[in-house]
This record gives sequence, C-alpha cells and structure tokens, in this order.
Amino acid sequence: MKKVIGLAVSTLALAISQSLYAQQAADIEVVEVTGNQQSLDTLNPGDNTLKGIFGSGLSAAETPRAVTSLSAQAIEALNINDLHDIVKAAPNAYASSGFGTPSLPSIRGQLGELFQDGIRRQAGNNGFGLPLSFNSVEQIDVVKGPSPVLFGSTQRNGGFVNLQTKVAPTTESKGKVTLRAGRWDQYSAQVDYGTAIEEGKSGIRFSAEYLDHGSFYDFAERDSTNLFVAYRYTPSDVLTWDISAEYYDTDYPDNAGINRPTQDLIDNGIYITGQGTQPNGSTVPGAGAIISPTGEVVIPRNRVFTNPDDINGAETTVIRSSVEYKMTDNVALRNITYYQYLEREEIAQNSFVEIIDGADTFENRTELDYKWNDSQTTTVGLALRYNDVLGYSQFTTEADNPIDLTGPISNRVIPLTDAQKARLVELRPGVYVSPGAQYDVDGDGNGDFNLSDTTDSTAWQTGLALQQRSTWTDKFSTIAGVRVDYYDVDARDPLAPIGVEAASDSYSDTLTSYQLSAVYKLTDEVNVYAAFSENDATSNSMAGGTVLGVNNEINPQNFATENTLYEVGVKYAPNSSWYAEVAVFDQTRSLRNRDGSNSGVKTQGFELQMFYQADDVWINAAYSYLDARFDDSAAFQGTAQVIDAFDNSRPDIIEGTGVGSPSFAAFPASDSRVQGIPPQIASINAGWQITDDLQVGASALYTKSFPLDFLQTVHIRDQYTVDVNADYQVTDDLRLRLDIINVTDEENWQPLFEGGYFGATLVMPNVPRHAQVTMQYAF
Repeated sequence: MKKVIGLAVSTLALAISQSLYAQQAADIEVVEVTGNQQSLDTLNPGDNTLKGIFGSGLSAAETPRAVTSLSAQAIEALNINDLHDIVKAAPNAYASSGFGTPSLPSIRGQLGELFQDGIRRQAGNNGFGLPLSFNSVEQIDVVKGPSPVLFGSTQRNGGFVNLQTKVAPTTESKGKVTLRAGRWDQYSAQVDYGTAIEEGKSGIRFSAEYLDHGSFYDFAERDSTNLFVAYRYTPSDVLTWDISAEYYDTDYPDNAGINRPTQDLIDNGIYITGQGTQPNGSTVPGAGAIISPTGEVVIPRNRVFTNPDDINGAETTVIRSSVEYKMTDNVALRNITYYQYLEREEIAQNSFVEIIDGADTFENRTELDYKWNDSQTTTVGLALRYNDVLGYSQFTTEADNPIDLTGPISNRVIPLTDAQKARLVELRPGVYVSPGAQYDVDGDGNGDFNLSDTTDSTAWQTGLALQQRSTWTDKFSTIAGVRVDYYDVDARDPLAPIGVEAASDSYSDTLTSYQLSAVYKLTDEVNVYAAFSENDATSNSMAGGTVLGVNNEINPQNFATENTLYEVGVKYAPNSSWYAEVAVFDQTRSLRNRDGSNSGVKTQGFELQMFYQADDVWINAAYSYLDARFDDSAAFQGTAQVIDAFDNSRPDIIEGTGVGSPSFAAFPASDSRVQGIPPQIASINAGWQITDDLQVGASALYTKSFPLDFLQTVHIRDQYTVDVNADYQVTDDLRLRLDIINVTDEENWQPLFEGGYFGATLVMPNVPRHAQVTMQYAF
C-alpha cells in the first residue's frame, strides 16, 4: 500500500511540477475564470441524458418513469462511494447492509437490478456478492420499476440502476489524480487520464483505482484494484464506436453485524451473553440451540460477526462494445456487446461456503430505429444472452444466534460433525459443500443430502423486442413496447457423491413483457406521465445460475415470476436551475427467499424529489412513503422471534421461549408488512459557494421507525444521519475536500439482509463519526 500511495504522490508531484514549468515557460496571456461554473452546469439531474432505457436518449425530465440521475460531478458533490449511498438523493432507495458489502441496489423495498450501458451485470446473489467499483462509471441513473422491454427479462424488479461507462475523449487531453485518506487507515488512489489519438476521430482513456481500507469493524478490512481502459472511434458524424475493458480484483469481508437483536440492543446497546447449547449438549453453534443467559453487557459496536480466518475474494474481467451508426436520415443502428468472467471464493469459519469456479456471461443486443416521420419511430431489438455458471455452495449448517460475540473467537467457528459431513460432499481437503442434486443413497426413500445453490448450469436467452415511440400532438406522446424472451436452460450436478450418477435436467420457457407510457405536456415546463408495465421474470441462484430442486428437476416456478407496475407522475423542468418530480405507484412483484422460493409482494407509495441551483447555492431534497406488504404469500425467517433463542432461566434479563435458534420459521400466507423497510425516508443535500475558492455543504438523511422482524417484536427507531463537507480550490488545478460523516455521532442500525430472513438473528450497527480528506489534481 505504501508503495502504491508513494507512486500516486510522486505522479501528483510530477504533474504539478510540469504544470508549474509550463506556466513559467509559456509566454501567453492568462485569462482567469472564477465562480462555481463547474457545479452550475452539471448538478441538475433533469438535464442528464438517460441512454438506452427507451432506445435513443431521453432526458430525465422526458423519461416517463420516476428517475434520479447523478452526473460525475453530482457523485462527487454527494460523496457517493457505493450503491447504498444513492439513498442520499433517490427516494425509496434504502438498502440493507448486504453483509457489509453492497453489490445490488434496493429500490421500493426490494433488490433491484444492476445494469451498465443497458446490459445486466453479474452482481450479488440476494444482495451479497461482488462489491462495486465506480472507477469505470461517469453517470448513475436510478430508475424505478421493472426494466424496460429493450433491456429484457431480468431477475429483480423493484427498480434498477443503470451505470453509464466512461468514454474516451476525441479532442484534447485531460486527466486527474485523486488521493483519499480517512479514519481507520482507509486509503485510496485513482488516476484517470484521456487523450485524443487522432483529433476529432479517435481517443483513449485510462483509469486505475487502488483501495486499501481498514475498518471500524473487527476483522473487516478490504482492498481492491480496478483497471479500466476505453477507446473511442468516430471516423464520421454518423458512426461512433466505444470499446472498453475492466479488470477488478478484490478481497472483502463477510460482515454479519451483531446477533441477538433485542429491543434493548437497538435502544441501549445491551447484549445478552451466553453461548448457546444444542439439544445434544454441544456448545458448537447449531440448529435448535438454546441460550441460557449469563448476563448483560454494553457490546462495542465494532464487535461484529466476522472472523480473521475467513477467506473472501473475487476477481472479474469485463469487456464492453457499443456502436451507434446512423445509416440514413431515418434509420439508426445501435449494437451493444458485453462479456464478463467472474470468479469468487468464500470459505468462512461459520461453515458458510460459496465458490464460483467460473461464470461466463455474454450478451449482444442490436436495436434498429426506423423513423417513419417526425412523429413516429419504431425500434426493433434482437438480443442474445448466454450465462454459464459453475459454483459450489453450503449454507445449511450456519447458526448465528447461538454464538456469544463477547466470548473468544473460537465461539464463532462451526466445525462440521461426521454426520453433517455425510450429508455434504468434500470439494477439496477440508472444504465441504452441498451436491447439486438430491440422492437416496441408503434406499430408505428419503434424500440423504443438504442442498443449497451448487450448480453447473448453462442458460441461453433469446429476446425479440418491438417498441413504438409516437408524438401525436405537440403536447401528447406515447411509448409502447412488447418483448418475448425464450429461455433454454441446462443444469447439472457438478459434484455428485461417489457411487451415484450425477443428476441433470433441461427446461425451456417463453417469457413476455409489455409496457405502455404516455406523457402530456401541461406547459413547456410541466410534464404529466403515466406508465404501465407487466413482465415475467426469472428467479436465479448465485451468479445467475439455475439449480436443481429436491426432485432433481429445474423448478418451472423459477420462470413464472410476475410483476406489474402502475405509476403516474409530474415532472417540472423550467430551466437549468430547477427540477422536480412527484410519482405515485402501485407495484406487485416477487421476492426471492433465501431457500430459493418466491413470495409475492405488493407495494404502494409516493415519491418526491426536487433540485434548485442559484449562482452560489444548490439544494437537493427527496421524500418517499412506502407501504410494502406480502401479497397473500408466505414469509420465512431463520428464527421466528429473537426471544426464541433464549430459555427462561433468567426472566430478569429476558423471558425466553426455549424454541431454539435457528428454527427455520415459516409464516402462513398473509398481507403482513414486509419487515426491514422504512415506511418513510427524507433526505436533503445542499452546497454553498462562500468564495470563489471555498464551498461548504451538508447532507441529512432521516428514516422512520420500522420493524426488524416479521412479527414486529423489535423495531429500528426513527434515526437520522448528518454529514458535512468543505471544498477548497487551492489552485486552478488542485483542490482539497474534507468530509465528516455522521457528524453528530448517531448510533444507527441497519437490517442485514433483503427480505428479512435474518430479522430475528442479525442487525448491522452503522459506523460512528469519521472524517476523510480528498486531494484532487487536474492536469
């Protein structure tokens, strides 16, 4: 790390010295421009173009969906460093911690999809997977509701984030070096440089990021390297070709927060001590273990469920190509190609294993726009997606509540018994995983193995889309679309037990999606829109793979997830100083449970966001209301309620039920509120240009109290976070920024996992007050 930081500092010093030398050597007139022009031109989200969502680009103000668009400058101004931070600006974008590593967005109370340039990326499985680097990103678009027909059938439908990739310049050269240091020995360095190769026709861009992060939490360090290169070729006004490649290598923690989330823990930090005991008398954490309380302590908030001997890392390579070609005055062609290779390995001391031994994902999509006249444009799209996954999984012997986090680290280790090993398969010496299918080896009529997500699966998805954009009058326009996706899937057991023939199955299905939206211009400044979307979606396991069920067949229900959206809204965009939008929605969709099953969820809500910028002040504010309920569907938790983990031997501490934990609780079909989601969120961000060189800002986020568990026995109370920052322009090229996060040092909490499965088992303490300093040099 010291060598990397040293190299970055040397690079910065060299760039500064060259700049100073050039200023001394050049005999030219210097014209100084002062003010806040950089912010003025780029922070308004209504001016951003949302590429690809409905074909050729629409601005955020023109897009008939609730959307929050963040330019590169807005990302910096709001200090957005990961997917969780989008809640600062985007209504209803609150996310669970994702085991400390956000890999997917959460929108309208459910995991959303992650796209880049309109192509679905490989990301997490139920929210825990590969962390995301923004090194290749120059714009973030947060869109509510299912993906549009041009993007195709997906897995998650609450909404999606579409990342727009950096492109190379074809005129001039520019670059910047960014160094950051923060509390808990958190350091990062980024170099981003682009230059024209042939002026006006081609260019290249390089961006490299290194991150070395210590952590507030115990044993939760993270480091990563991201290398990105982009090439642009524009031989004429009618053809643009962007090619990029990205390599990402990271080691990161599986941070499960603090277990035993009683109300006293949430309100006062009080933790109940005592190692759980299994029914057979063992103090090794296991199913049905019961805790006899031994006392109460105020647990340090950094004492989370991690282990220094855990192994967890990932490596991925992504190649992208985007071609835009205007064939004639009324015919335009777009072709997008994406390939990603992913490997991931986690071997945790609590017996959790997830190894992706190789996941190849390829997609090619071609869109043809035919403009009949000034008011009618037809888009035809053809897409082919290939996904091949070889992965091994084992999560059936985890047990979190029995572990006393105040005791020795050995409390957190779950060594497998011989009986447990017999129900698994040894992948490599000492590493046991589930087979990819069920077998009755002893002939008693019952399956003899524990199943999880192990699979060797291949999926082909072929999609045909048709979209019509129509301008009927000066005020009224519509977008209608339909898409059909044909899936052909094979799944095999890659690790069958000795002596049995590996099971396999094939399945094919056709999924459809429809969309219709309309925009009516009340005035030149105000648009009213309505949107309808209905689509089928899939339910996949890790890396988008498909598993065999207990009957050794692919479950057809994995391809029968139905989602419907009704949304109306108003958008106000009078000029570059103002932007506002209001949306009301009714959305039903499916939630993938940890065991692979699906539960229906129905949501209704209201969202408001606004932006204003004057000469020296800007402000962004958002508010959302969400009522998310199970749609006459079952719900699941590892334990029904936290008191089930304890016996009643110390009623002065807790009146336990003695059921044991984990007990794998299932709740009958109901319309109960979905746990782990705040019903109301409000945020505000502001900046003030005090002088030509100094700007200060602040950000505040408020979440309304919400239940942590299905039975609503424990609540995360109303809570807020306030951040402040100051930005000083030292010279024309050098700037310094200071951020203080959680300046009031609130002891806030966050759910651990989307869908509430761990609602009575785990909760994440948010980080306390901390500061970070950023130095950026432009050249």
